[in-house]
Amino acid sequence: METFFIKALQLIIALSILVFIHELGHYLFARFFGIKVEKFYLFFNPWFSLYKWKPKKPKHRKYDKNGNEKASWRDTVYGLGWLPLGGYVKIAGMIDESMDKEQMAQDPQPWEFRTKPAYQRLLVMLAGVIFNFILSIAIYIGIAFYWGDRVVQYSQATEGMNYSENFHDIGFEDGDILLTLNGKPIDVKSNGHIWEMIQDGAKIGVLRNNTEHKTITIPNGFLNELIDGNNSLFDYRFPSIVSEIVSNPAKDAGLMPNDRIVKVGSDTTAAYNEMQTSLLKYAGKQTTITVMRGDSIITLHVTPTADGKLGFKPLHWSQIYPTEIKEYNIFSAIPRGWEMGTQQLGMYVSSLKLVFTKEGAKSIGGFGAIGNMFPEKWSWYSFWQITAFLSVILAFMNILPIPALDGGHVLFTLYEIITRKKPGEKFLEYAQIGGMAFLLLLLVYANGNDLYRLLFQ
Repeated sequence: METFFIKALQLIIALSILVFIHELGHYLFARFFGIKVEKFYLFFNPWFSLYKWKPKKPKHRKYDKNGNEKASWRDTVYGLGWLPLGGYVKIAGMIDESMDKEQMAQDPQPWEFRTKPAYQRLLVMLAGVIFNFILSIAIYIGIAFYWGDRVVQYSQATEGMNYSENFHDIGFEDGDILLTLNGKPIDVKSNGHIWEMIQDGAKIGVLRNNTEHKTITIPNGFLNELIDGNNSLFDYRFPSIVSEIVSNPAKDAGLMPNDRIVKVGSDTTAAYNEMQTSLLKYAGKQTTITVMRGDSIITLHVTPTADGKLGFKPLHWSQIYPTEIKEYNIFSAIPRGWEMGTQQLGMYVSSLKLVFTKEGAKSIGGFGAIGNMFPEKWSWYSFWQITAFLSVILAFMNILPIPALDGGHVLFTLYEIITRKKPGEKFLEYAQIGGMAFLLLLLVYANGNDLYRLLFQ
Protein backbone atom coordinates (compact mmCIF):
# COMPACT_ATOMS: atom_id res chain seq x y z
CA MET A 1 0.00 0.00 0.00
CA GLU A 2 2.89 2.35 0.77
CA THR A 3 4.28 1.73 -2.74
CA PHE A 4 0.90 2.64 -4.25
CA PHE A 5 0.75 5.96 -2.40
CA ILE A 6 4.33 6.87 -3.31
CA LYS A 7 3.65 6.22 -7.00
CA ALA A 8 0.28 7.99 -6.84
CA LEU A 9 1.82 11.04 -5.17
CA GLN A 10 4.53 11.28 -7.82
CA LEU A 11 1.92 10.95 -10.57
CA ILE A 12 -0.33 13.68 -9.11
CA ILE A 13 2.57 16.10 -8.59
CA ALA A 14 3.90 15.47 -12.11
CA LEU A 15 0.44 15.91 -13.67
CA SER A 16 -0.10 19.10 -11.66
CA ILE A 17 3.12 20.59 -13.03
CA LEU A 18 2.44 19.52 -16.61
CA VAL A 19 -1.19 20.64 -16.67
CA PHE A 20 -0.43 23.97 -15.00
CA ILE A 21 2.35 24.80 -17.46
CA HIS A 22 0.21 23.73 -20.43
CA GLU A 23 -2.75 25.87 -19.41
CA LEU A 24 -0.43 28.73 -18.44
CA GLY A 25 0.77 28.82 -22.04
CA HIS A 26 -2.79 29.26 -23.33
CA TYR A 27 -3.54 31.83 -20.64
CA LEU A 28 -0.46 34.01 -21.21
CA PHE A 29 -0.83 34.07 -24.99
CA ALA A 30 -4.54 34.88 -24.71
CA ARG A 31 -3.83 37.71 -22.31
CA PHE A 32 -0.98 38.97 -24.52
CA PHE A 33 -3.45 39.38 -27.39
CA GLY A 34 -6.05 41.05 -25.18
CA ILE A 35 -8.43 38.08 -24.99
CA LYS A 36 -10.54 37.65 -21.87
CA VAL A 37 -9.92 34.41 -19.96
CA GLU A 38 -12.92 33.59 -17.81
CA LYS A 39 -11.51 30.58 -15.90
CA PHE A 40 -8.08 29.09 -15.19
CA TYR A 41 -8.39 25.72 -13.48
CA LEU A 42 -5.90 23.08 -12.42
CA PHE A 43 -7.87 19.80 -12.68
CA PHE A 44 -11.54 19.59 -13.59
CA ASN A 45 -14.33 20.78 -11.31
CA PRO A 46 -17.64 19.10 -12.15
CA TRP A 47 -20.26 20.11 -9.51
CA PHE A 48 -17.80 21.79 -7.15
CA SER A 49 -14.27 23.18 -6.72
CA LEU A 50 -11.75 22.51 -3.99
CA TYR A 51 -10.72 26.15 -4.20
CA LYS A 52 -11.53 29.16 -6.34
CA TRP A 53 -10.62 32.83 -6.27
CA LYS A 54 -12.17 35.72 -8.18
CA PRO A 55 -10.10 38.93 -7.94
CA LYS A 56 -11.93 42.13 -7.18
CA LYS A 57 -12.33 44.45 -10.11
CA PRO A 58 -10.78 47.91 -9.78
CA LYS A 59 -12.97 50.97 -9.51
CA HIS A 60 -11.50 52.42 -12.69
CA ARG A 61 -11.52 50.07 -15.68
CA LYS A 62 -9.32 50.51 -18.74
CA TYR A 63 -10.75 51.09 -22.21
CA ASP A 64 -9.28 50.91 -25.70
CA LYS A 65 -9.34 53.69 -28.25
CA ASN A 66 -12.80 52.61 -29.44
CA GLY A 67 -14.27 52.85 -25.96
CA ASN A 68 -14.38 49.08 -25.39
CA GLU A 69 -13.46 47.75 -21.96
CA LYS A 70 -10.08 45.99 -22.00
CA ALA A 71 -9.67 42.42 -20.81
CA SER A 72 -7.79 42.04 -17.53
CA TRP A 73 -6.33 39.30 -15.39
CA ARG A 74 -9.05 40.24 -12.91
CA ASP A 75 -11.68 38.84 -15.29
CA THR A 76 -10.50 35.32 -14.54
CA VAL A 77 -11.73 32.91 -11.88
CA TYR A 78 -8.69 30.92 -10.67
CA GLY A 79 -9.43 27.53 -9.16
CA LEU A 80 -8.45 24.01 -8.18
CA GLY A 81 -10.72 21.16 -9.26
CA TRP A 82 -11.07 17.79 -7.58
CA LEU A 83 -10.83 15.52 -10.67
CA PRO A 84 -7.15 15.16 -11.66
CA LEU A 85 -7.73 14.30 -15.31
CA GLY A 86 -6.37 17.55 -16.70
CA GLY A 87 -7.11 21.25 -16.49
CA TYR A 88 -8.51 24.04 -18.61
CA VAL A 89 -8.70 27.73 -19.34
CA LYS A 90 -12.08 29.02 -20.49
CA ILE A 91 -11.31 31.56 -23.18
CA ALA A 92 -14.14 33.95 -24.00
CA GLY A 93 -15.63 33.50 -27.46
CA MET A 94 -14.13 30.09 -28.13
CA ILE A 95 -15.93 26.80 -28.75
CA ASP A 96 -14.27 24.45 -26.26
CA GLU A 97 -15.15 21.75 -23.76
CA SER A 98 -17.41 24.17 -21.84
CA MET A 99 -19.78 24.24 -24.87
CA ASP A 100 -21.02 27.70 -23.80
CA LYS A 101 -23.65 28.17 -26.51
CA GLU A 102 -25.25 31.10 -24.72
CA GLN A 103 -22.11 33.19 -25.01
CA MET A 104 -21.56 32.19 -28.63
CA ALA A 105 -25.13 33.31 -29.48
CA GLN A 106 -24.40 36.87 -28.36
CA ASP A 107 -22.78 39.55 -30.50
CA PRO A 108 -19.00 39.12 -30.79
CA GLN A 109 -16.96 41.35 -28.51
CA PRO A 110 -13.49 42.83 -29.27
CA TRP A 111 -11.96 40.96 -26.31
CA GLU A 112 -13.21 37.55 -27.49
CA PHE A 113 -11.19 34.79 -29.12
CA ARG A 114 -13.43 34.63 -32.20
CA THR A 115 -12.85 38.29 -33.11
CA LYS A 116 -9.06 38.06 -33.13
CA PRO A 117 -6.97 37.54 -36.30
CA ALA A 118 -6.37 33.92 -37.30
CA TYR A 119 -2.63 34.06 -36.57
CA GLN A 120 -3.30 35.19 -32.98
CA ARG A 121 -5.83 32.39 -32.44
CA LEU A 122 -3.33 29.93 -33.90
CA LEU A 123 -0.62 31.03 -31.47
CA VAL A 124 -3.02 30.84 -28.51
CA MET A 125 -3.82 27.23 -29.40
CA LEU A 126 -0.18 26.27 -30.00
CA ALA A 127 0.95 27.88 -26.75
CA GLY A 128 0.16 24.89 -24.50
CA VAL A 129 2.14 22.51 -26.69
CA ILE A 130 5.02 24.98 -26.94
CA PHE A 131 5.13 25.48 -23.17
CA ASN A 132 5.11 21.72 -22.51
CA PHE A 133 8.01 21.14 -24.88
CA ILE A 134 9.93 24.08 -23.40
CA LEU A 135 9.28 22.63 -19.95
CA SER A 136 10.72 19.26 -20.99
CA ILE A 137 13.84 20.93 -22.37
CA ALA A 138 14.20 23.03 -19.20
CA ILE A 139 13.93 19.91 -17.01
CA TYR A 140 16.49 18.04 -19.10
CA ILE A 141 18.84 21.03 -18.87
CA GLY A 142 18.42 20.96 -15.08
CA ILE A 143 19.07 17.20 -14.97
CA ALA A 144 22.22 17.56 -17.07
CA PHE A 145 23.47 20.47 -14.93
CA TYR A 146 22.67 18.95 -11.53
CA TRP A 147 23.20 15.22 -12.06
CA GLY A 148 25.14 15.07 -15.31
CA ASP A 149 24.95 12.01 -17.54
CA ARG A 150 25.39 8.50 -16.23
CA VAL A 151 27.52 6.89 -18.90
CA VAL A 152 28.98 3.44 -19.40
CA GLN A 153 32.32 3.14 -21.15
CA TYR A 154 31.95 0.85 -24.14
CA SER A 155 34.80 -1.29 -22.87
CA GLN A 156 32.80 -1.99 -19.66
CA ALA A 157 29.74 -3.27 -21.56
CA THR A 158 30.66 -6.95 -21.42
CA GLU A 159 27.82 -7.99 -23.77
CA GLY A 160 28.98 -5.49 -26.38
CA MET A 161 26.63 -3.58 -28.68
CA ASN A 162 23.69 -4.20 -30.97
CA TYR A 163 24.59 -2.61 -34.29
CA SER A 164 22.43 -1.13 -37.03
CA GLU A 165 22.24 -2.56 -40.52
CA ASN A 166 24.64 0.15 -41.67
CA PHE A 167 27.28 -1.10 -39.24
CA HIS A 168 26.62 -4.74 -40.04
CA ASP A 169 27.30 -3.97 -43.72
CA ILE A 170 30.81 -2.72 -42.96
CA GLY A 171 31.83 -5.63 -40.75
CA PHE A 172 30.47 -5.13 -37.23
CA GLU A 173 28.75 -8.03 -35.48
CA ASP A 174 26.29 -7.82 -32.60
CA GLY A 175 28.21 -8.43 -29.39
CA ASP A 176 31.42 -6.69 -30.56
CA ILE A 177 32.87 -4.65 -27.69
CA LEU A 178 34.08 -1.21 -28.81
CA LEU A 179 37.60 -0.53 -27.54
CA THR A 180 39.62 1.96 -29.59
CA LEU A 181 39.24 4.76 -32.11
CA ASN A 182 42.28 5.44 -34.32
CA GLY A 183 44.47 3.56 -31.88
CA LYS A 184 43.28 5.35 -28.72
CA PRO A 185 40.78 4.11 -26.09
CA ILE A 186 37.28 5.44 -26.72
CA ASP A 187 36.07 7.77 -23.97
CA VAL A 188 32.27 7.97 -23.93
CA LYS A 189 32.46 11.20 -21.92
CA SER A 190 34.32 12.89 -24.77
CA ASN A 191 32.06 15.19 -26.79
CA GLY A 192 31.96 14.29 -30.44
CA HIS A 193 33.42 10.79 -30.16
CA ILE A 194 30.55 9.30 -32.20
CA TRP A 195 31.05 11.91 -34.90
CA GLU A 196 34.71 10.92 -35.10
CA MET A 197 33.75 7.24 -35.32
CA ILE A 198 31.80 7.69 -38.58
CA GLN A 199 34.38 9.75 -40.46
CA ASP A 200 35.97 8.34 -43.62
CA GLY A 201 38.95 6.15 -42.75
CA ALA A 202 38.31 6.00 -39.00
CA LYS A 203 39.74 2.81 -37.52
CA ILE A 204 37.67 1.20 -34.78
CA GLY A 205 39.08 -1.59 -32.66
CA VAL A 206 36.67 -4.17 -31.22
CA LEU A 207 36.85 -7.32 -29.13
CA ARG A 208 34.84 -10.18 -30.68
CA ASN A 209 33.73 -13.24 -28.71
CA ASN A 210 35.91 -12.03 -25.82
CA THR A 211 39.00 -13.47 -27.56
CA GLU A 212 39.53 -11.94 -31.00
CA HIS A 213 40.69 -8.37 -31.64
CA LYS A 214 39.46 -6.82 -34.89
CA THR A 215 40.01 -3.46 -36.54
CA ILE A 216 37.22 -2.14 -38.78
CA THR A 217 37.85 0.81 -41.09
CA ILE A 218 34.97 3.18 -41.90
CA PRO A 219 34.67 3.28 -45.72
CA ASN A 220 34.55 6.48 -47.73
CA GLY A 221 31.03 7.86 -48.08
CA PHE A 222 29.70 6.03 -45.02
CA LEU A 223 28.36 9.26 -43.53
CA ASN A 224 26.31 9.89 -46.67
CA GLU A 225 24.76 6.43 -46.35
CA LEU A 226 23.70 7.27 -42.78
CA ILE A 227 22.10 10.52 -43.93
CA ASP A 228 20.33 8.94 -46.89
CA GLY A 229 19.06 5.86 -45.06
CA ASN A 230 18.62 4.59 -41.53
CA ASN A 231 20.79 6.84 -39.38
CA SER A 232 20.79 4.62 -36.28
CA LEU A 233 24.21 3.45 -35.13
CA PHE A 234 24.38 1.08 -32.15
CA ASP A 235 23.09 0.58 -28.66
CA TYR A 236 24.16 -1.31 -25.56
CA ARG A 237 23.41 -5.02 -25.38
CA PHE A 238 22.59 -6.13 -21.86
CA PRO A 239 21.66 -9.39 -20.15
CA SER A 240 18.06 -10.19 -19.20
CA ILE A 241 18.17 -9.57 -15.45
CA VAL A 242 14.85 -9.21 -13.65
CA SER A 243 14.35 -5.92 -11.81
CA GLU A 244 10.70 -6.24 -10.78
CA ILE A 245 7.92 -8.80 -11.23
CA VAL A 246 4.87 -7.02 -12.63
CA SER A 247 2.33 -9.66 -13.63
CA ASN A 248 1.80 -13.17 -14.95
CA PRO A 249 3.28 -15.34 -16.45
CA ALA A 250 6.36 -14.29 -14.44
CA LYS A 251 4.48 -14.59 -11.13
CA ASP A 252 3.13 -18.07 -11.84
CA ALA A 253 6.49 -19.28 -13.11
CA GLY A 254 8.22 -18.26 -9.89
CA LEU A 255 10.58 -15.77 -11.54
CA MET A 256 12.33 -13.58 -8.96
CA PRO A 257 14.20 -10.25 -8.91
CA ASN A 258 17.88 -10.60 -9.94
CA ASP A 259 17.18 -13.79 -11.92
CA ARG A 260 19.11 -13.78 -15.20
CA ILE A 261 17.36 -15.48 -18.12
CA VAL A 262 19.94 -17.31 -20.25
CA LYS A 263 17.74 -19.61 -22.35
CA VAL A 264 14.22 -19.62 -23.75
CA GLY A 265 13.29 -23.12 -24.84
CA SER A 266 16.37 -24.33 -26.70
CA ASP A 267 17.52 -20.81 -27.64
CA THR A 268 20.51 -19.35 -25.83
CA THR A 269 19.68 -15.72 -25.02
CA ALA A 270 22.76 -13.85 -23.89
CA ALA A 271 21.09 -10.44 -24.40
CA TYR A 272 17.68 -9.00 -23.61
CA ASN A 273 16.74 -8.37 -27.26
CA GLU A 274 17.53 -12.01 -28.07
CA MET A 275 15.26 -13.13 -25.24
CA GLN A 276 12.43 -10.94 -26.62
CA THR A 277 12.82 -12.48 -30.06
CA SER A 278 12.75 -16.00 -28.66
CA LEU A 279 9.69 -15.33 -26.51
CA LEU A 280 7.74 -14.25 -29.59
CA LYS A 281 8.32 -17.72 -31.06
CA TYR A 282 6.54 -19.20 -28.06
CA ALA A 283 3.78 -16.57 -27.73
CA GLY A 284 0.77 -18.26 -26.13
CA LYS A 285 2.59 -21.60 -25.93
CA GLN A 286 4.15 -23.35 -22.97
CA THR A 287 7.94 -23.49 -22.92
CA THR A 288 10.80 -23.37 -20.46
CA ILE A 289 13.23 -20.67 -19.47
CA THR A 290 16.62 -21.29 -17.92
CA VAL A 291 17.69 -18.77 -15.31
CA MET A 292 20.78 -18.13 -13.24
CA ARG A 293 19.80 -17.50 -9.62
CA GLY A 294 22.87 -16.78 -7.57
CA ASP A 295 25.17 -19.75 -8.10
CA SER A 296 22.36 -22.03 -9.24
CA ILE A 297 20.90 -22.72 -12.66
CA ILE A 298 17.20 -23.60 -12.63
CA THR A 299 14.50 -24.30 -15.22
CA LEU A 300 11.05 -22.71 -15.03
CA HIS A 301 7.91 -23.48 -17.02
CA VAL A 302 6.20 -20.46 -18.56
CA THR A 303 3.54 -19.57 -21.14
CA PRO A 304 4.35 -16.16 -22.66
CA THR A 305 1.40 -13.87 -23.39
CA ALA A 306 -0.02 -13.51 -26.90
CA ASP A 307 2.42 -10.67 -27.56
CA GLY A 308 5.41 -12.60 -26.22
CA LYS A 309 5.71 -11.03 -22.76
CA LEU A 310 6.52 -12.56 -19.39
CA GLY A 311 5.46 -9.69 -17.15
CA PHE A 312 8.67 -8.37 -15.61
CA LYS A 313 10.76 -5.22 -15.80
CA PRO A 314 14.42 -5.76 -16.74
CA LEU A 315 17.36 -3.99 -15.22
CA HIS A 316 18.51 -1.20 -17.53
CA TRP A 317 22.04 -1.47 -18.89
CA SER A 318 23.06 1.56 -16.81
CA GLN A 319 22.09 -0.46 -13.70
CA ILE A 320 24.16 -3.46 -14.77
CA TYR A 321 27.44 -2.06 -16.06
CA PRO A 322 29.82 0.25 -14.12
CA THR A 323 28.70 3.85 -14.63
CA GLU A 324 30.59 7.13 -14.65
CA ILE A 325 29.25 10.67 -14.35
CA LYS A 326 29.71 13.15 -17.18
CA GLU A 327 29.36 16.66 -15.76
CA TYR A 328 27.99 19.77 -17.50
CA ASN A 329 28.23 23.45 -16.66
CA ILE A 330 25.22 25.68 -17.29
CA PHE A 331 26.37 26.49 -20.83
CA SER A 332 27.04 22.91 -21.93
CA ALA A 333 23.87 21.71 -20.17
CA ILE A 334 21.68 23.76 -22.55
CA PRO A 335 22.58 21.90 -25.77
CA ARG A 336 22.55 18.62 -23.84
CA GLY A 337 19.03 19.35 -22.57
CA TRP A 338 17.88 20.16 -26.10
CA GLU A 339 19.45 16.93 -27.37
CA MET A 340 17.73 14.85 -24.68
CA GLY A 341 14.34 16.44 -25.33
CA THR A 342 14.44 16.03 -29.10
CA GLN A 343 15.72 12.44 -28.77
CA GLN A 344 12.82 11.53 -26.47
CA LEU A 345 10.36 13.14 -28.87
CA GLY A 346 11.81 11.25 -31.83
CA MET A 347 11.77 7.93 -29.97
CA TYR A 348 8.19 8.43 -28.81
CA VAL A 349 6.91 9.40 -32.26
CA SER A 350 8.66 6.42 -33.89
CA SER A 351 7.15 4.05 -31.30
CA LEU A 352 3.59 5.19 -32.02
CA LYS A 353 3.42 2.99 -35.12
CA LEU A 354 3.18 0.02 -32.73
CA VAL A 355 -0.12 1.38 -31.37
CA PHE A 356 -1.82 0.42 -34.64
CA THR A 357 -0.94 -3.26 -34.22
CA LYS A 358 -3.01 -5.76 -32.26
CA GLU A 359 -0.32 -6.14 -29.62
CA GLY A 360 0.23 -2.37 -29.44
CA ALA A 361 -3.47 -1.70 -28.85
CA LYS A 362 -3.41 -4.13 -25.93
CA SER A 363 -0.44 -2.31 -24.41
CA ILE A 364 -2.20 1.07 -24.27
CA GLY A 365 -2.50 2.13 -20.66
CA GLY A 366 -4.12 4.87 -18.62
CA PHE A 367 -3.27 6.50 -15.33
CA GLY A 368 -2.29 3.17 -13.79
CA ALA A 369 0.30 2.53 -16.50
CA ILE A 370 1.62 6.08 -16.21
CA GLY A 371 1.81 5.86 -12.43
CA ASN A 372 3.65 2.56 -12.70
CA MET A 373 6.44 4.34 -14.58
CA PHE A 374 7.50 5.98 -11.31
CA PRO A 375 9.81 4.12 -8.91
CA GLU A 376 8.60 2.49 -5.70
CA LYS A 377 10.89 4.68 -3.62
CA TRP A 378 11.05 8.43 -4.02
CA SER A 379 13.87 9.55 -6.30
CA TRP A 380 14.08 13.15 -7.52
CA TYR A 381 16.26 12.05 -10.43
CA SER A 382 13.69 9.52 -11.62
CA PHE A 383 10.81 11.89 -10.89
CA TRP A 384 12.21 14.65 -13.10
CA GLN A 385 13.25 12.21 -15.83
CA ILE A 386 9.73 10.79 -16.03
CA THR A 387 8.07 14.22 -15.71
CA ALA A 388 10.16 15.54 -18.61
CA PHE A 389 9.25 12.52 -20.73
CA LEU A 390 5.54 12.92 -19.89
CA SER A 391 5.79 16.59 -20.87
CA VAL A 392 7.12 15.51 -24.28
CA ILE A 393 4.21 13.05 -24.63
CA LEU A 394 1.65 15.67 -23.58
CA ALA A 395 3.04 18.15 -26.10
CA PHE A 396 2.91 15.66 -28.96
CA MET A 397 -0.47 14.15 -28.11
CA ASN A 398 -2.08 17.59 -27.85
CA ILE A 399 -0.89 18.61 -31.30
CA LEU A 400 -2.59 15.64 -32.97
CA PRO A 401 -5.34 16.92 -35.31
CA ILE A 402 -8.21 15.60 -33.19
CA PRO A 403 -11.16 17.92 -32.40
CA ALA A 404 -11.24 18.80 -28.67
CA LEU A 405 -7.43 18.73 -28.59
CA ASP A 406 -5.26 21.75 -29.36
CA GLY A 407 -4.31 20.10 -32.64
CA GLY A 408 -7.95 20.09 -33.76
CA HIS A 409 -8.25 23.83 -33.19
CA VAL A 410 -4.93 24.34 -34.96
CA LEU A 411 -6.15 22.30 -37.94
CA PHE A 412 -9.32 24.35 -38.33
CA THR A 413 -7.40 27.62 -37.95
CA LEU A 414 -4.86 26.57 -40.58
CA TYR A 415 -7.78 25.70 -42.88
CA GLU A 416 -9.11 29.22 -42.35
CA ILE A 417 -5.72 30.80 -43.05
CA ILE A 418 -5.23 28.79 -46.25
CA THR A 419 -8.78 29.00 -47.66
CA ARG A 420 -9.76 32.39 -46.21
CA LYS A 421 -12.97 30.71 -45.07
CA LYS A 422 -13.84 30.28 -41.42
CA PRO A 423 -15.50 26.97 -40.45
CA GLY A 424 -19.07 27.46 -39.26
CA GLU A 425 -19.81 27.53 -35.55
CA LYS A 426 -22.23 24.60 -35.84
CA PHE A 427 -19.54 22.51 -37.53
CA LEU A 428 -17.06 23.42 -34.79
CA GLU A 429 -19.61 22.49 -32.12
CA TYR A 430 -20.26 19.08 -33.66
CA ALA A 431 -16.53 18.49 -34.18
CA GLN A 432 -15.90 19.40 -30.54
CA ILE A 433 -18.58 16.98 -29.35
CA GLY A 434 -17.25 14.21 -31.61
CA GLY A 435 -13.67 14.79 -30.44
CA MET A 436 -14.69 14.78 -26.78
CA ALA A 437 -16.62 11.53 -27.28
CA PHE A 438 -13.60 9.92 -28.96
CA LEU A 439 -11.24 11.03 -26.17
CA LEU A 440 -13.66 9.79 -23.53
CA LEU A 441 -13.83 6.36 -25.20
CA LEU A 442 -10.03 6.30 -25.45
CA LEU A 443 -9.77 7.22 -21.77
CA VAL A 444 -12.17 4.42 -20.80
CA TYR A 445 -10.34 1.92 -23.03
CA ALA A 446 -6.88 2.83 -21.71
CA ASN A 447 -7.89 2.69 -18.06
CA GLY A 448 -9.93 -0.45 -18.76
CA ASN A 449 -6.71 -2.07 -19.99
CA ASP A 450 -5.07 -1.09 -16.70
CA LEU A 451 -7.93 -2.67 -14.74
CA TYR A 452 -7.85 -5.84 -16.86
CA ARG A 453 -4.10 -6.25 -16.35
CA LEU A 454 -4.51 -5.69 -12.61
CA LEU A 455 -7.30 -8.24 -12.20
CA PHE A 456 -6.40 -10.92 -14.73
CA GLN A 457 -2.68 -10.62 -15.46
